[in-house]
Amino acid sequence: MKTMTSRNDDTTVLLIDGQCMLCNRITRFVVKRDKKKFFRFATLQSPFGQHLLRDGNLPLDDLDTFVMVQSKIYYTKSEAALRVLRRLDGWWWLLYPFILVPLAWRNLVYDRIARNRYRWFEKNDVCIMPTPDLINRFMDECNVHSKRSEGE
Repeated sequence: MKTMTSRNDDTTVLLIDGQCMLCNRITRFVVKRDKKKFFRFATLQSPFGQHLLRDGNLPLDDLDTFVMVQSKIYYTKSEAALRVLRRLDGWWWLLYPFILVPLAWRNLVYDRIARNRYRWFEKNDVCIMPTPDLINRFMDECNVHSKRSEGE
């Protein structure tokens, strides 16, 4: 956990790798289950994402890290993921007790997935944000394309 100095302290921002297809799927998953629109998004590579990483004294080039910034506090990796699940609509909060598993163990699993995500889930050269609702929840500029339109 690190302290954040951001423009809007009430906003919870999730920083994701804008080229990762797994991250894209996770973003869609969260948006679909976040009816109250609690979460906003930014890519790790964007100027806004880089600004937040700098403010949190986090590495600017570590694209293997999922970051949640809430009330000036930075959560990363498995801790961020579990805190997101706790806020989603539905039964996802039932997974939050995994927070009791030692952080090192949780992050071993997280790091293995993060290291292999491009191989297992592909990598894209552009951000993929197909719906207007998703676009409106991003706090940075991103090239908006879909895989379907690239192939046409």
